[in-house]
Amino acid sequence: MAKNLSLKQVSLFVSLLIVGINLLVLGILFFLDKIQFSWLSIAIALCASALVCYFAIRVLLENYILNKIKVIYQIIGKPKGKDPVNYSSKSLDEVGEEVSEWADKKEKQIKGLEKLEDYRKNYVGTISHELKTPLFTAQGFVHTLLDGGLYDDKINMKYLKRSMRNLDRLKNIVDDLELINKLESGKFYLELTRFDIKKLVEEVFQDMEIHLKEKKATLQFKADAATNYTVEADKENIRQVLHNLIINAIKYGKDDGLIEIAFFDLNNKLVVEISDNGIGISEEHIKHLFDRFYRVDPSRSRSEGGSGLGLSIVKHIIEAHDQTINVRSTLNEGTTFSFTLKKLT
Repeated sequence: MAKNLSLKQVSLFVSLLIVGINLLVLGILFFLDKIQFSWLSIAIALCASALVCYFAIRVLLENYILNKIKVIYQIIGKPKGKDPVNYSSKSLDEVGEEVSEWADKKEKQIKGLEKLEDYRKNYVGTISHELKTPLFTAQGFVHTLLDGGLYDDKINMKYLKRSMRNLDRLKNIVDDLELINKLESGKFYLELTRFDIKKLVEEVFQDMEIHLKEKKATLQFKADAATNYTVEADKENIRQVLHNLIINAIKYGKDDGLIEIAFFDLNNKLVVEISDNGIGISEEHIKHLFDRFYRVDPSRSRSEGGSGLGLSIVKHIIEAHDQTINVRSTLNEGTTFSFTLKKLT
């Protein structure tokens, strides 16, 4: 309890302690007949000495301890705004707790900055590698053409097409990075409209025809997805979410695979599921699926021409709608992505 006393209380406590000791000494001397005095005069003297002790100790503490506390508060940035800190009302224990809180906060900030710096270094290294691969590949083809390959009918068109394919991939990476930057910087604005989600999925189905033929895959609604639902969201961004998830299921699924779309009514929300019967994803990879440039199979992903940012963009778009996205997968059985949308009754 004593450690929670303010400086005023400490001064008063010490003063009373000194007066009490003096009173005890005087009482002993009186009973031993060593001294004769008037109780009134001694009471006045004790009160006077108590006041002197109180103010003397108060001044001493303020000049010493409070000056130390002021330095501490200046260091931790407490005296902000118009209202000054009432140092004399603070107990030493309260000061210690506030300093400890400040130290913990600074430690967390430092750890956060260190984590951010590590992420920045990794991100810069990853993005450099992602941009360098298509850039150097296209550069190699162009140099070959300039060194005479342009006049060789056996390779000129082939190398030009390969160069263009790598430049397209480079552009996709830059476009995706620009979109993610908008999503994370708060410069991304949703245009909320009401639309039929099933009709939108059907439009995306039509865009997938070429990819489906290449993989001989089947894309369909589940048997219980016959109902049309009206949702409120940014239609074009949800179109991109559907496109990214379905194209991933086609690209990274098995040949002759099956991709199914299902809807689940949760009162004011609608769950949209995209499932495939591919090879699945192991648990160690699932927690990183939405990270930028994360690839379960790097060599295969790059050969498919992806930017490595598709799932990260999907997550950002869904979260911008204040909704959630989840993934579950079983090796050799398949993967299911599900996200929620605001459903209108």
